[in-house]
Amino acid sequence: MIGREPELEPEPGGGPASAPDPALVFAAHRPLLFTIAYEITGSAADAEDVVQDSWLRWAEVDPGAVRSPRAYLAQIVTRQALNRLRSAARRREEYVGPWLPEPLLTAPDVADDVVLAESVSMAMMVVLETLTPDERAVFVLREVFGFSHDEIAAAIGRNAPAVRQIAHRARSHVRARRPVAGAAASPETGEAILHQFLTATSTGDLQGLMDLLAPDVVLITDGGGIRQAALRPILGADKTARFLIGVMSGLGGAEVLIESVRVNGEPGSVVRIGDVTDTVGSVAVVDGRIAAIHLVRNPDKLRTLVQRPLTR
Repeated sequence: MIGREPELEPEPGGGPASAPDPALVFAAHRPLLFTIAYEITGSAADAEDVVQDSWLRWAEVDPGAVRSPRAYLAQIVTRQALNRLRSAARRREEYVGPWLPEPLLTAPDVADDVVLAESVSMAMMVVLETLTPDERAVFVLREVFGFSHDEIAAAIGRNAPAVRQIAHRARSHVRARRPVAGAAASPETGEAILHQFLTATSTGDLQGLMDLLAPDVVLITDGGGIRQAALRPILGADKTARFLIGVMSGLGGAEVLIESVRVNGEPGSVVRIGDVTDTVGSVAVVDGRIAAIHLVRNPDKLRTLVQRPLTR
């Protein structure tokens, strides 16, 4: 933790006589709190720990004295998530190769919430990684979850005018680095293109694969220095297609099982070799072609791969 965490002050509201069950209140907000923590830290494991720590703090509060449990709980989670993010800064700087967030298996209905789906996408999470911790928290709380400047100020220990400046700076940075704009594919179209992509990759169909890729497609692989991966992003359809087919051909006669799933709100797959989860990948489909591919191979990020409910 950097510095001393400011104390949270319950807002004046009801009284003990009308206080709801704190466990029920927390459970109702838990998916929201996990989503906030994940978008700030980029780590599902850290997000789970943040939510658990936040519950311990919430359990000491009289819910009846809190005017807005949603805003109050978001304040607690944001502060804990920022502590985690700052403590991880050195590890991120020393990371081998590109860094990608821990992948999340998401329900199909996440794609129905366009703002939420984009905010947890691998491409956007990579963009958020370029912001300072305060910029990241302010952007997430304001642009994704719609908290007021005053509520965000209470969460990060700044005043409202400072939050407005941080929000403006963060929006500018995200706008400059935002994934390529275009018509995002419907879930059905995305799944169909993913199926064609997996078929072309596994059968070594170079031309078929290139036909699915945007000319300026980017491929990012994260092995964390533990598993083999490209140490830099791979740009362009030709290089990307040849890299992917080369990886598949290098598996030889290994027993490979590929399961189609939704990863961070996008079409994706889990690749298992024998009984070991080897890779979790996702594709961003824009204007009918694959514009970005993200492959997570670092086993430390694949230890717990379960579907988590996300919400705004």
